[in-house]
Amino acid sequence: MQTAEQDEHWMREALSLAALGAAVGEVPVGAIVVCDGQIVGRGYNSPIGRTDPCAHAEILALREAARTLDNYRLVDCDLYVTLEPCPMCAGALVHSRIRKLIFGAAEPKAGAIISRDCFLGRDNLNHQVEMVSGILADECSTMLSAFFRRRRERKKVERKARLQPLVVESPQ
Repeated sequence: MQTAEQDEHWMREALSLAALGAAVGEVPVGAIVVCDGQIVGRGYNSPIGRTDPCAHAEILALREAARTLDNYRLVDCDLYVTLEPCPMCAGALVHSRIRKLIFGAAEPKAGAIISRDCFLGRDNLNHQVEMVSGILADECSTMLSAFFRRRRERKKVERKARLQPLVVESPQ
């Protein structure tokens, strides 16, 4: 039986991965797969660095877990992720047979679990994934907001620098 304390512990592990992603300029989303109290898969968003549109934190964590367990079906595993999964990642959760999804912040623009869609609640799916939301949601949201605030500020400075007239001193 999972406890709120255990969920917070594992979510902090996912947050540390999100911070690694932010440090290399990726959107700070981190994910881990836990099986029998052990981390068997880790990932943080890295589509830019890997030049791979599918390199979302969840996908990378699922891939590593499948390799670690030598099985693409992760029936006794739980996935912790700092941000509500998108449709691609929600589909991967079903196909991998993840037992439970635990996520931090909701994603109002592209979240496929509770925000824009309720993908996991569809009755036509061949596997049902349990779900818990809002674990350390404030910390997860704060990390994302700070990242995008810094990115907007940096772009503003870069734009301003490009618009500055080039000052050339005339010869005397």
